[in-house]
Amino acid sequence: MINTLNTLFVTMFGLGKIKFIPGTFGSLATIIILYICFHILEINSGVIFLGLILIFIYSFSAVTRHTKNNENKDPGEIIIDEFIGQSIPIYLYEISHASNKEPDQAIIIYFVCFILFRYFDIMKPFPVSYFDQKHKNSFGVIMDDVCAGFYVVLSLICFMILKSYIL
Repeated sequence: MINTLNTLFVTMFGLGKIKFIPGTFGSLATIIILYICFHILEINSGVIFLGLILIFIYSFSAVTRHTKNNENKDPGEIIIDEFIGQSIPIYLYEISHASNKEPDQAIIIYFVCFILFRYFDIMKPFPVSYFDQKHKNSFGVIMDDVCAGFYVVLSLICFMILKSYIL
């Protein structure tokens, strides 16, 4: 029972079992879930933050348990790390624009975050590659996506700075 629940958690309820680009499906599911939480259900950002922190903390144990008897410590079916990494730029966007954004604007930003996150997660610039290659455990599995998420944030900040100089 515990192993089944753990597998459901790390595969985002089986979404990671999709044979073709499971990480991309995990990232896409994340932006849909967060859009619903922020814009349809209008859940308080503090409650969402608490949920994200709990998921982040539990994911280390869950990934370790899931890969315990597996030689591959980062199998493609584990996509909770995509959820965590993709959540970083979305959450920071939402709290930084809490009172002055339209749902249509949010959809565009979510899409940009999705594309940028997938790019950084696949291309693995340093330190994403460092965590991916040097830490063959739950820490490496999760932290490479956390770094990719922060690369998205950094990219968006750079874009906003450039935009302020141009306009």
